[in-house]
Amino acid sequence: MTASPVAVQAGATERASRGLWGDAFRRLMRNGPALVGLGLIVFFVSCAILAPVIAPYGPNTGSLSNFLQGPSPSHIMGTDKQGLDEFSRVLYGAQISLTVGVVAVLFGLIGGTIVGAIAGGAGGLLDSVLMRITDVLLAVPGILLAIGIVAWLGHGEIQIMLAVGISYSPIFARLLRGSLLALRESDYVIAARSMGASPRRILIRHMLPNALTPLIVQATLAAATAIIDVAGLGFLGLGPGDPRVAEWGEMLTDSRGFLQNAPWLIFFPGLAIVVSAIGFNLLGDGLREALDPRLKR
Repeated sequence: MTASPVAVQAGATERASRGLWGDAFRRLMRNGPALVGLGLIVFFVSCAILAPVIAPYGPNTGSLSNFLQGPSPSHIMGTDKQGLDEFSRVLYGAQISLTVGVVAVLFGLIGGTIVGAIAGGAGGLLDSVLMRITDVLLAVPGILLAIGIVAWLGHGEIQIMLAVGISYSPIFARLLRGSLLALRESDYVIAARSMGASPRRILIRHMLPNALTPLIVQATLAAATAIIDVAGLGFLGLGPGDPRVAEWGEMLTDSRGFLQNAPWLIFFPGLAIVVSAIGFNLLGDGLREALDPRLKR
């Protein structure tokens, strides 16, 4: 039995009325791994926000008499070399690691968007100069570039955000420029140009809104890598610089000498880094599938 033309037309109208974002949201909600990733992100963000309420101890509250105690009912993740509760420090560490990682990606996204928009919109000599600079930055591994910037700027959360953000900005710039170049000969761009719209208006009103989808997906995926990069800088001794600050990477650094007799000091911060990165990766993959027009049903 075939559907009537009226029913077919009604279904098409309903899909059209939802638009790109509505249709993408529905596909995302049907993507099991993406929902798992979203749940993990919500879990870690909730832990970071509620750390003062959930944590049984302060991040710097402890006694040397509790030196390197294993997991127990009073310290479910054990204690470190200073007798500090590991569970409390992992919770408070989520505040630093997630905030620095996400803000660093935002810095990179903003900087890359500006450079990519100028290069893709202006073209010509300016495009060539900006892309050659971008190519030079892309030739340097991101973590090495971040290490160099932090070594130059000094320790601190702001310095880490800027360093990681600068290391990611060339990726966003190159991605946006490619999207804008692909849109230059689109029908709606040609129509706007024929109606006398200025290049600036065409770029801001017509091209940029249609080129941001790949950036959103890339930003979600980059957040996972940024958390690992921030932890890596902390592990190398380039973290916030204050030993009282609970940060996952520095917690790993402080615990590397106790791998054999206190493995929980490595396991729990490392697990937090891995699981949070998996959450952003799963959500990023789900967004890529949801926003890909070729996957529309």
